[in-house]
Amino acid sequence: MNQMALDKAAVLAEALPYIRQFSGKTVVIKYGGAAMAAADLKAAVMQDIALMKYVGMHPVVVHGGGPEVSSMARQMGIEPRFVDGLRVTDAETMAIAQMVLVGKTNREIVTHLCAQGVKAVGLSGQDAGLIRAVPHRHRSARTGEEVDLGFVGDVAAVDTAVLETLTTAGYVPVIAPIGLGPEGQPYNINADTVAGAIAAALKAEKLVLLTDVEGVRADRDDPGSLLSRVTVQEIREWMADGRLEGGMIPKLQCCITALEAGVNRVHIIDGRVPHSLLLEIFTHEGVGTMVVK
Repeated sequence: MNQMALDKAAVLAEALPYIRQFSGKTVVIKYGGAAMAAADLKAAVMQDIALMKYVGMHPVVVHGGGPEVSSMARQMGIEPRFVDGLRVTDAETMAIAQMVLVGKTNREIVTHLCAQGVKAVGLSGQDAGLIRAVPHRHRSARTGEEVDLGFVGDVAAVDTAVLETLTTAGYVPVIAPIGLGPEGQPYNINADTVAGAIAAALKAEKLVLLTDVEGVRADRDDPGSLLSRVTVQEIREWMADGRLEGGMIPKLQCCITALEAGVNRVHIIDGRVPHSLLLEIFTHEGVGTMVVK
């Protein structure tokens, strides 16, 4: 047997215990960042999700798409505005977000998964009352004053019935982060927040967040301070003393939500690394940062 064959056999031998462990288990994947933009990374993620399905896992995908929403808004003469990393979403911007996230991005992901032989179904949080939303009340990190962000929402409740029906029937749900407000008004919700809430409601085995960083750093300015493991208590302490900022805050908040609701493991991994999903799930070392209670 040549060296390449030996290497492949070793990889398979390492993966088999994890395949057995996670067969039949639900894994929620937050898909965003560079992994959505670069063609080679997009293809790798679709292959990873397909393989997870083929070996008996139940992947559920929640996707972002903020850069595409911003690009479309500019094409329509609207300059995107953000407060503390959150998009100011007036009625016109909300319509654009729905058009892009539900009508374009969601459709593309479903199409790519189907091309891999996976039965994927696209949803938004509005479908079957999946995500009930309430308006997000935001206070400026700079001034402490309340800021009106328009139709930006928080997750009030998740009805998992449609997800359970789909996964039981062998489908992979692909979810756009648009929620349904109390009077039928759609709300734009942070995709990390949605992923955490869905993982919590499903009592998923794992929640995996694909990001544009290696993971969580002890010192955000030091690339060499990457942590392989961090606890909820440490995260809360960092939030309290201001060590966290920007997009990492909702990511870690969603990790806490998921873990406290019974999700066993949460991982923040680098979506810029090809096949990082498989490396995280099917190898002992994994990649990125594991968040634990």
